[in-house]
Amino acid sequence: MKVAGYGTWESPISSKMTTESGVDLHLLKVDDDPTFSDTVYWTEIHFQEKGRYVICSSDQNGQVVQWTPKDFNARSTVHEYGGGDFFVYQGVVYFSNFTDQVLYRQTDPSAVPEPVTDISKKYRYADGVWSPQKSLIYIVREDHEVVAQGAKEPQNAIVVIDPETKLQSVLVSVADFYSCPRVSPDGHKIAWVQWNHPNMPWDSTEVWLAELSKSGQEVLPGTQQKVAGGKDASGQDLSVIQPFWTANNELLYIGDETDWWNLYRVTKAGVHINMYPTSAEIGGPQWIFGKTPYAIEPNGGTRIVTSFNGELGILDTKDLSYRKVETGLTTHDRFGWTSRGSIYSIAYSANKFAQVIRVDANTEEVQVIKVSMSPPVDIGYFSIPEKISWQTTDNEISFGLYYAPTNRDFIAPDGELPPLLVRAHGGPTSSFSSNLDLKLQYFTSRGFAVLCVDYRGSVGYGKKYRHRLRGQWGKLDIEDCSTGGKYLASVGKIDPKKVCIDGRSAGGYTTLACLTFTDTFKAGVSHFGISDLEILMQDTHKFESRYLDTLLAPLDQGGRELCKDRSPIHHIHNIQAPMGFFQGDEDKVVPPNQAEMMYEAVKAKGLPAMFVLFQGEQHGFRKAENIQTSLDGEFYFFGKVLGFEPAEKHIKLHIDNI
Repeated sequence: MKVAGYGTWESPISSKMTTESGVDLHLLKVDDDPTFSDTVYWTEIHFQEKGRYVICSSDQNGQVVQWTPKDFNARSTVHEYGGGDFFVYQGVVYFSNFTDQVLYRQTDPSAVPEPVTDISKKYRYADGVWSPQKSLIYIVREDHEVVAQGAKEPQNAIVVIDPETKLQSVLVSVADFYSCPRVSPDGHKIAWVQWNHPNMPWDSTEVWLAELSKSGQEVLPGTQQKVAGGKDASGQDLSVIQPFWTANNELLYIGDETDWWNLYRVTKAGVHINMYPTSAEIGGPQWIFGKTPYAIEPNGGTRIVTSFNGELGILDTKDLSYRKVETGLTTHDRFGWTSRGSIYSIAYSANKFAQVIRVDANTEEVQVIKVSMSPPVDIGYFSIPEKISWQTTDNEISFGLYYAPTNRDFIAPDGELPPLLVRAHGGPTSSFSSNLDLKLQYFTSRGFAVLCVDYRGSVGYGKKYRHRLRGQWGKLDIEDCSTGGKYLASVGKIDPKKVCIDGRSAGGYTTLACLTFTDTFKAGVSHFGISDLEILMQDTHKFESRYLDTLLAPLDQGGRELCKDRSPIHHIHNIQAPMGFFQGDEDKVVPPNQAEMMYEAVKAKGLPAMFVLFQGEQHGFRKAENIQTSLDGEFYFFGKVLGFEPAEKHIKLHIDNI
């Protein structure tokens, strides 16, 4: 092995490899008609096609087919984050198209998609289902026509669409937000999730149901009723998500009544039964539509496939017995179950890339259908994460994943400690996964240690931990990132003089706040992060426009003062560390002015500063060339400000004041 300083190691994991060696797997579906075939469908994000979303399928013989024609992009933008982009019934695919947000129907992979909604309307669609009893589509619609007419924000509703006539009517629209319209197998009832400002889907949400008219075009007056959620007896928020119907027309949903998102069944007598009480989560925050954290055995079967803590497990509703299925992977999500006894999932682990797998529900035999990436890299270049925890402020515990620098070809000189990259996740209601990520391995294979921090407020640790960030954003997340870095320094794993931080979106805010309000970090890079919280509250899109009411406080109830107190842009005098910024010019979630303001302020102070604006990018980069530039550019920036020379000589971006 060669001896070389941390950060200077040569690595075969290039930025080009992160986009050219595969795709990103997004959502998975099976046919809404369980008797039709044993075919699984999923969406892929093709980085080399400017981040185009493509629907693919595989039959029982493993034959993979691509559906979405080149001039279509199967991506919804409801809530801006989208999801729930497509559904399938009897081999016909229905999908939202990115450029016009029209809902299209495609009868086979070679067919030209045809619109089933009015192309002249500024409507967006997501999370649809087909009702075979009514021959109608039930779907979430986001109406932007009303904004053009002077409304403050779009109007969300659940609508029913006749795909033959293109006529549609509104079923329910009194709430601010809707998701998961699901029609009962007998076609008599519809269930859905709804919530209102200032709640997010992980705060206070409600499952409702109503009886449908004989035509299916309306709900019967007086039949709407709340089934679950809202507040408990003590006034605490209840988050209920993902309703679904059993074959005998009983309702299932996921709820956090016990502090954890568990699976519940509502009997015909109205009794709510926790089907598997456990201190583990099924599902997660509903940032996007269409994720399926459980699936029911079709044709009247009694079993349910679930994903508590990411494991693939089968719950039998007859005796409520549960067993874990070993697949060779550690995390499973987005399930489908076909009539031939096939369970499909997107799964991954710390040393295997995301893949579509088929599991025989009876023999538990596992078959790989599609692997997202197949780079020619030996496992000796991969760092396997270690779950760690440390004591943080208020005598509490924070959690994270620690990745040691790993490269089979290099070791560092005796006595040298590695630089550390602390990563703050987005959301901030989110968490890090241990799945194999080439963008992270890019850093570890070059000699960086990486700490992915699940700060207080992250999901996966129960509701109490998830709610801990309420009123404390810009405080607890900063403290946990800072104490995490200090903990690793105290146990001799990293160089305390070379601690960096990065993050995306809300993680970008935490990055900028850490660089502003602590002296732990020597440099940082923000990807579409937030610098002025009050401006964000006024500028951002409907879905998150009241998010800070909970994370901080309403503007007229102390929120304005908190925003100023915790916004990096108002405390430039504190900043002593170099900062880099990557931003999309079409970002509606965190507008570009957030990065531009901070960059100009840091540059004016005489500190090293870098700003890269990507044309045609929204919230999150999807174009291959931009993903590569942001990855190479961040590493280049750290090398320049920390004083090491990266092995790659082709990377050159402008850095001010250096």
